[in-house]
Amino acid sequence: MGTWDTGPFDNDTAADFANALDEAEPEAREALIRGVLIRTIDATGYLTEAEEAVAAAALIAAQCPGGEPVDMSYGPEKPMPVFPSDLRVLADEALARIVDDEDGPASNRVDPEDWKQWRAILTRLRAVLAPPPPSIALFDVQP
Repeated sequence: MGTWDTGPFDNDTAADFANALDEAEPEAREALIRGVLIRTIDATGYLTEAEEAVAAAALIAAQCPGGEPVDMSYGPEKPMPVFPSDLRVLADEALARIVDDEDGPASNRVDPEDWKQWRAILTRLRAVLAPPPPSIALFDVQP
């Protein structure tokens, strides 16, 4: 596997996932993303689709408030559908699994600075994906 930078699509596997999304019919793209997230959450042992799950999470986060656009150099060229809000939760759970996996994508970063940048990207994605806290209506008190 080739890894050339620390972005969500900066490796061969994620770039291939972007190509698969581009080749899929528009209505099938959500299912591809949902599938890779669920398989990553449910995986036992080595997380074989971790790079794809990070890429999928980046696509979902790009649609959230505070999300950053995906680098179009290696990410999908075709527009993604508007994702349902439940994918945010799945993406966050998948990223939690990846962050805890010592032998996963982080181990592909030989340079300690790259490893730190990779972890920072995952942390930023998780912060964007985290659902906002529920608001509690306060009583309107008048003097």
